[in-house]
Amino acid sequence: MNLYSLEKILADEPAFRLKQAREAVFSKLIENWDEATNLSAALRGKLNEECPLKIDFKKFISDDGATIKFLITLTDDFKIESVLMRHEERNTVCVSSEVGCPLACAFCATGKMGFKRNLLPGEIIEQVLCSARFLKKEKQKVDSVVFMGMGEPFLNYENVLSAIKILNDKDGFGIGARHISISTAGVVEGIRKLAKESMQVNLAISLHAPNDKLRNEIMPVGKKYSIKKIMSAVGEYLEATDRKVMFEYLMIKNFNDKPEYARELAALLAELPRNLYFVNLILYNPTGGFEPSKKEAVQKFKEILQRAHVSVTERYRFGRGVKGACGQLAGGK
Repeated sequence: MNLYSLEKILADEPAFRLKQAREAVFSKLIENWDEATNLSAALRGKLNEECPLKIDFKKFISDDGATIKFLITLTDDFKIESVLMRHEERNTVCVSSEVGCPLACAFCATGKMGFKRNLLPGEIIEQVLCSARFLKKEKQKVDSVVFMGMGEPFLNYENVLSAIKILNDKDGFGIGARHISISTAGVVEGIRKLAKESMQVNLAISLHAPNDKLRNEIMPVGKKYSIKKIMSAVGEYLEATDRKVMFEYLMIKNFNDKPEYARELAALLAELPRNLYFVNLILYNPTGGFEPSKKEAVQKFKEILQRAHVSVTERYRFGRGVKGACGQLAGGK
């Protein structure tokens, strides 16, 4: 869906027409312009031809119905995936920002694809529309969006921010900025840019190790962005925004789950204001090459952090049955 063509098509129309069209797409969640009966038949026909609303996708639903993965085929036949996660109290959509990913993290299926291209704002928005249209049938809505799917959001910064503005806009999806999160593998320039933005979106850092030597074994991006550089940028971000940062830590058996690493992580984070960060422990989801940490190891790691007064949570595991969990998205492969 080309959102910019929508503006061009309606450029000669009264200003309220664009607002009506956006409301039809993002609020009423129409799937064909013929449903927008407040527009003239001629205009609906033109919009159907020049700005079609159809999304080419397949959906995969987990056995418990809590996870729906959408495999979307783009106009150039590249494929991306997004995931709807249904909590009791909210519905969250995990979206992709790139086709593939250039960072090649060893634990991530997307990284094994290599990088194809960045996604356009409309292609990011389509992923949310898929979930929103699905939920509409059950009289529910999308409550939050996380940029934790395929790709590194900060390597597609401008398009990601453009999509977020549509998600946040009252004439778009109207999702509050505090219900939108961006996860980065530590692209320092992106962290610093986000600190200067006026919107209050959430920031998550994929850390996964407390030192560079260990981190570089699974995250080649660490050779460019050391933990010291990342922590310096996070410090600047906290000072500028006073907003809490999440540090994501993947628990990999016999690799980064030793008690010594928990103590090292606590010491690293002690440099930051205690009330402005928390650690989210994520059990590794199988993509080949590693195994998830044992329950006992996760519990011990967590207890060490808690004793050091580090706020810590464990992420609920969504979507393994449909290969839609963290690190498993690979464009349908």
